[in-house]
Amino acid sequence: MTAFYYILVGLFAGLSFVVFYTYLGYGLVAWVLVKLRGNRYQNSQPAELPHVTMVVPAYNEADYLPAKLRNCLAQDYPADRLHFLFVVEGSTDGSAEFLARQEIPNLRILSGSQRLGKIAAMNRAMSEVQTPITIFTDANTQLNTEAVSRLVSRFTEGVGAVTGEKRIQMADAESAAGSGEGLYWRYESFLKKLDAQLHTIVGAAGELFAIRTDLYEPVEPDTLLDDFVISLRIAGRGYRVEYAPDAYALERPSHSVGEEKKRKVRIAAGGFQAMKRLAYLLNVARYGWLSFQYVSHRVLRWAVTPFCLPALLLLNVLILGVLYVGDTQIPAGAARLWWGMLGAQVVFYVAAYVGYVLENRQTRLKLTFVPFYFVFMNWCVLLGFARFNRGNLTGVWEKSKRAA
Repeated sequence: MTAFYYILVGLFAGLSFVVFYTYLGYGLVAWVLVKLRGNRYQNSQPAELPHVTMVVPAYNEADYLPAKLRNCLAQDYPADRLHFLFVVEGSTDGSAEFLARQEIPNLRILSGSQRLGKIAAMNRAMSEVQTPITIFTDANTQLNTEAVSRLVSRFTEGVGAVTGEKRIQMADAESAAGSGEGLYWRYESFLKKLDAQLHTIVGAAGELFAIRTDLYEPVEPDTLLDDFVISLRIAGRGYRVEYAPDAYALERPSHSVGEEKKRKVRIAAGGFQAMKRLAYLLNVARYGWLSFQYVSHRVLRWAVTPFCLPALLLLNVLILGVLYVGDTQIPAGAARLWWGMLGAQVVFYVAAYVGYVLENRQTRLKLTFVPFYFVFMNWCVLLGFARFNRGNLTGVWEKSKRAA
């Protein structure tokens, strides 16, 4: 019985380390490595600004198009070198008609009666792009006026793609879902800065990212995470994916927990789909730093840690059960330690549940929204895994509602 106890303790310690490393440890390791190695990558403005095409997939986004178009035209990039390509295929809300009425020389519209999904729209758009740099941005986001200039400035030698920063635009009284989403993206931005300084970003933000046009590879039509797959495939070809936090896209938080759940389950299913298609990046002997960053920042978070959390709770209960068998060779006082560990887990999950209840009542409590959002994200990963295993994934999905 003593040996079984120590096996359980070893498993508990191992899984605890995985959870810690995934959410905090990797950030610490990356920070130390950056301090030891230094940031070897310097940015410089190109001698001549290249022509750039902004591709905006916009299915039934008529409510956002006027503001998006004004935002695109307000960019401080030279107007004669900035081109716009709006893809509105399948839209039934007058998007194509609105854009057709605009007298903008560098504006092109791709439309059609059939909705084939965002990926098919992007593949179609890329066959039309003739500029050396392509920037993808969503119709429902607003960019800072320097966004294009700052993305372009990062395209130094060896850089194949550049991602901007996603920022969540929240009012003071936003829901817990919005608050958690904002906190999550602030931490993600911190990690991306470290990733870029260490070697490369492992996943672009679909709201705003740029690539060298000639590096684009058509993406499978059923792909759920196009930004992630496109950027990682470019990194896998030996190019760096740079980070431009001073080029950002503002987006409103999800309308409700239900809408955020819908979005995160789809992202999680897309994560498992992407990991299957990008399995070759696990070859550390070939991909080196990229493999290390990919596993540490993505694979553990998507494919390992969410399964560790319920396992830790179960292991804690099993350990207490072994202790009460009465084996005198187990150190005295161990029971107090493991009751304390179980109590800490229970308190954390109770706080998460309270956060969930308060969210449904449109009330936010800072002490509960962090555990709520943490548990919520990992629960969505488990649901996403189930969805991935069911198959029948499609690149055509229902859009999640955003807060007004």
